[in-house]
Order: sequence, then structure tokens, then C-alpha cells
Amino acid sequence: MFSVRGLRLRYFALLMAVIAFAAGIYMTFIEGRGFVKTQATIIAIEESATSTPSEEDYDVTVRYTVDGKEYTGLLDTYSGNYAVGKTVTIRYNPADPTEIHGGRGFGIYAMAVGVLIAAVVISTWIRENRSQRELEENRGSELVFPPSVPGPERELYFLTDVGTPKYGHRIENRNRRVLYEAKMTKFTLLAPFGFDFIDHEHGITTPHLVGHQESTEWNSLILDDHHTISFDGEPIWKLLKRNGITVESSYTAKSRLGVCYRILRDGQEIAVAESTSRYVHEEDEAEHSKLVTSVPAMGFYRIRTTETDLGLLFLTLLAFARTEATDAQGGSRKALINTIKGN
Repeated sequence: MFSVRGLRLRYFALLMAVIAFAAGIYMTFIEGRGFVKTQATIIAIEESATSTPSEEDYDVTVRYTVDGKEYTGLLDTYSGNYAVGKTVTIRYNPADPTEIHGGRGFGIYAMAVGVLIAAVVISTWIRENRSQRELEENRGSELVFPPSVPGPERELYFLTDVGTPKYGHRIENRNRRVLYEAKMTKFTLLAPFGFDFIDHEHGITTPHLVGHQESTEWNSLILDDHHTISFDGEPIWKLLKRNGITVESSYTAKSRLGVCYRILRDGQEIAVAESTSRYVHEEDEAEHSKLVTSVPAMGFYRIRTTETDLGLLFLTLLAFARTEATDAQGGSRKALINTIKGN
């Protein structure tokens, strides 16, 4: 499985830059080697047979003279500046004057596009590394969460904003008071998203970098997929494991489509979260049909927890919300099915 996002989109863009630059070099300096420059007159511009409603293409016919003999031919380039009767520079093969190219303009354009794409990717890479260094300077090289402090059990709700590229996440209580949230501050396709993580209970705001989802084939025998994101440059599942998080996944009691996560830290249960529909609050769920509320939506969870500091719990649920994983190793629903079959 190939996912052209985030880090892979960056590599893909660099590959396209190299191809565009190489094509420009070929068209400008190699393809027309030995060709002779001359002037030609455009005598016809007609819509090409390959033209589509979304992408118009045109055939440009020119007339030119070589050694006193007149020729006509189709150019291999088109420009919006072309018009019938206009004189343009072309190059022809002296051994076969019917073979022509439309000057060096397109090749130079291709090289410029390649350089521009590479410059954008490299500058984005530099800015990301700078942001990463700033984060590490402010908090140290590794993100370590404080020890769990249990308190009274409470029911909370994890919600994901949908309908916009800059979607965020939040934990609310029964009264819909936001206790913890992540607000996107920087949307980008080539680098991790910028987020402000806001702990409203303790009045703390911390910037973090959240990567794009990456999906790869995990086990070709049982056709599982591995889903992950990076968090401040570290794979999210590695970060959670380093902070003592393990997760036991099972189906919810209400639906075989939903997943129940029993979240443990250093072997001690800190929360149980069940995936729900978008109507995560019970009173909202009661206003809709069972058919609607029985279909779980990624990024919506009902939580029972004794945690007084919600930071690590929030990050764990965010990891599931921003990927398609069903366990703390990044496994897919198929992995969950095979785990259940094995029990």
C-alpha cells in the first residue's frame, strides 16, 4: 500500500522535481542537438483530438522554408500567446527538415518547474527541522509525560471536528465543558501539522507537530495494514509505548463495528474508551434512530477514566482518531479480528 501524504508526498514531490528538471535538460540540450533554428509562421490552430473538457489541447501547424523549399508541420508545443499569422522560432533537423521542435521554451519551463518544486520541498524540510529543534530545546529531546495520578472516576467524551482540513480534537465532560483540546495552527501537505495542545483544567498550552497518516502493508499473510502518525518527529506508537501505554482492543458490546479500548499505563488501567457515532453525548444519541447511532465514526469516543491529568490519555485517543488503527501497534481492524480469533 502506498500513501502519498506527508513524508511520502515530500519524496514524491522531489521525484517529480528531478523528472521535470531532467526532462527540461533533455528537451533543451539533447533532443534538439544538431537542429537548426529558423522562423516559422503559424497557419492553423485546431483543437487536438486528445483535448478534454477539463484540459484543452491544441495542434499548431506552421509553415517554414529550408533551402528555398517550403514545409508545413505540427509543433510539439502550444502557448496561449500563439495566434494564426504569428511568427515563432522553431528548430529543424537538417537531415530531415520535416522533423521540427518548438524552440527551447518548454524545456526551460520544465527545468524552472523542477527547481521551484525542489526549492519548496527543501525550504519546508528546513522549517520543519527548525521547528523540531525548537521543541526539543524547550522540553528536552524526548517527550515524557508525568506519572499517572488517579482520582474519582468520571465519564468524558472525545470528539473530532469534521468538515474542514484543519480539524482538531477535544475532550468534554457531561456539561460539554472542554477540558483538553488540540487546535491546528498550521495546515500543510509536505510537513507535519502544527497544533496547540491546551489543557484547560491546568491552564497549560503546548505546541506540538502531528504528522500525516502513513499506511503500509504490515503482514501479507493475513493482509493487515499498519497505520501510524509521527508526533514531534517520533512514531506515535513508539512514543506511547515509551510512556508505558498498552491497549487491549475488543469489539464494543453494542456493535461489531465499534471498538472498545482498554487503556493501561505500566499495567494499570487508566481508562476505557468505546467508539461511538458522532452523537457521542447520550442525550444527543437518544434523539436519533438506532440505525444512525449504531454506526461508529472514527474520532468519537465515550470514556470512563480516573486520570486527573488528561494529556497522555488524550494523545492515545488522538492517535486512534487520526489513523485507522485498532490497537497500540498500529494494526488494522483485520488485526483485531485475527486477535479475537486467536483467543
